[in-house]
Amino acid sequence: MDVPKIKKDEILLTRVLRRDGRYWFELDNRPVNRSDVLRLLSRFGVDPDNMLIIMHQNMAEQFIVLPPQEKLKMVEAAVGLEPYRRHVLEAKRKLSRIMSQEESINKLLESAEQTLNYWREQYDRYQQKKQLLMKRRFLERELAWAKVARKEEAINELEAEIRRLRYTIEEIDGKVASSESRVKSLQETLQLKRSALRETFEERVRIEGEKARQEARASLAKEILDDLNRLITERGDASKILREPVTSFLTPRIENLKAVIDLSASRAAELTSRIDGIQRRLESLNREVDGLSEKILEERVNLALLRYRREDAARSLNDLERSLNRSLKELEAEVSRAEEVGPRIAAVRSVEEILDEMRVTDGRIAALADVSEDVERMYESYSKLYLELKEKSRIVAENREKALKEVKARMDAWRTVIRRLIEQVDAEYRRILSYANAVGSVRFLNEHDIEAAGIEILVGFKGADPVPLNVYTQSGGERSTATMAFLLALQQHVKSPFRAIDEYDIHMDPRNREIMANLLISSLEGKGVQYLAITPNQIYFEGRDVHIITVQNVGGSSIIKESL
Repeated sequence: MDVPKIKKDEILLTRVLRRDGRYWFELDNRPVNRSDVLRLLSRFGVDPDNMLIIMHQNMAEQFIVLPPQEKLKMVEAAVGLEPYRRHVLEAKRKLSRIMSQEESINKLLESAEQTLNYWREQYDRYQQKKQLLMKRRFLERELAWAKVARKEEAINELEAEIRRLRYTIEEIDGKVASSESRVKSLQETLQLKRSALRETFEERVRIEGEKARQEARASLAKEILDDLNRLITERGDASKILREPVTSFLTPRIENLKAVIDLSASRAAELTSRIDGIQRRLESLNREVDGLSEKILEERVNLALLRYRREDAARSLNDLERSLNRSLKELEAEVSRAEEVGPRIAAVRSVEEILDEMRVTDGRIAALADVSEDVERMYESYSKLYLELKEKSRIVAENREKALKEVKARMDAWRTVIRRLIEQVDAEYRRILSYANAVGSVRFLNEHDIEAAGIEILVGFKGADPVPLNVYTQSGGERSTATMAFLLALQQHVKSPFRAIDEYDIHMDPRNREIMANLLISSLEGKGVQYLAITPNQIYFEGRDVHIITVQNVGGSSIIKESL
């Protein structure tokens, strides 16, 4: 049950102990459990489990055997410095949690990094595959437009060849026309030469006829002349009478005949000269006619060759034009296919070079066939996880640094207050021991490690050097005196308004018992605290503000006596 709110200045807390050892607590005559009692007492700064606040019987010996660390913790709790330790431990636990978290995160980070490295490698392969696929698509596009370019180049070559053939045909046509013109001209010249040859030949025939007539005339005249001369001779011998008349009659005629013969001979010689000239002209004309005939033949042969060349060029032109039309249709189809692949790009390589690279690229893509598209998602997922862990690691590292600083700050604060407390307690402890003719000190051990830090109490009696307080070195009275001296030195720092000690003076000699009792009273005067001291010995507190309750067993009954 919860402790009820108490609205009064005084309460009655009772512990009921039965003979069988069972006990319980009552608060204002109402039963309460121990945890409620502890919570209630903690509000007053009372910790019944701290033997420096409430030291039951034989607890002095128990305190001595406590490790230095437990002694320090008990002192901290008694003087109200426990929050410093709690804060340090909380900070260390926080640091431990953070370091554990950091270790876990670092392990996760290391594992994630290894996994990420694997997926990064796969992602790099995937990116390589994507680049290769992209390159493959680009190569397909380049190949398509390279085919277009090759077809265009072939068309350009066809068009250039067509233009060349057309020019050749035009050139041949010009040559044919020129050749035909030359043939015509040569034929006309030949015709003229033949006409001239015919006319010359006719002239020769005519002149030769004239010559023949002249020669015939001369021959006839000569024959007549010869006949006349013979006649004269014959007639002259016959009769001189007739010779003179005949001679006179025939002489003019003979002269005429001689003149005719001379004229005909002269004319025949002239005609012979003319015939020779005409013969030369005929020979020249024949040579010219033969030359013209040969030229005409050559020209006709050349003309035939030109016409053959034209026909061949025309056939080639027709073939090229058909090829051009076919290539234009093929180009249109290639362009259509290329446009489906992508926009046009300049093709600087041949189709064969592109195909070679495509085969190499296909081989590299085949080597990456095991890489799936999930790689990118997995890489992004682990990359995100890695970055998150990296950020968490950074935050945890920052938190660790903050926690380390906090631990250091709290350790410094704890160390400072504890050191100051120990110094004050040590001074008071020395002072109190001096009353018992003893020396000693309280030392702060392992102050840099809160877990190992502790208090060591040293004491030396009867001129002996101080040694650690333990159950083996000092006697029972010395242990009690030293323990009580430490408790008294600590009293001014204890926060609890109520303190108790049972049989604190056991084993003490009367002198030390009286000294410790008076010092106990002196340490509490004016402090507003209540101290319950239980002892089986007789003690006198004359003139001191002490409430003494004496319990005596007389005849099996307890007799209680109080004195103020």
